[in-house]
Amino acid sequence: MKRGVIIYTAGEAPASWTEDKEKLVKSSVIEAEAVEIITTRTGHFDVLDAWWSLNSKGMDYIECKLAMFTEDGELNDMGRTLRLSG
Repeated sequence: MKRGVIIYTAGEAPASWTEDKEKLVKSSVIEAEAVEIITTRTGHFDVLDAWWSLNSKGMDYIECKLAMFTEDGELNDMGRTLRLSG
């Protein structure tokens, strides 16, 4: 079963948030074959859009994780997960 993860970010993305940082976060999620991120600056704009992207890539098991930007501009996992399919 292919596993996909959506990271939903709470709050405004800092000015220092770039697509390169997004790629770095995506590559750090080793338990998933594909990762999509929802921010106010890059990535997807809503959960449905990100879910559709993962679903079209063949992901059978998709979960959504909540993250929040720290004052340093890094993402902090809030420890909340919602299984969307699979």
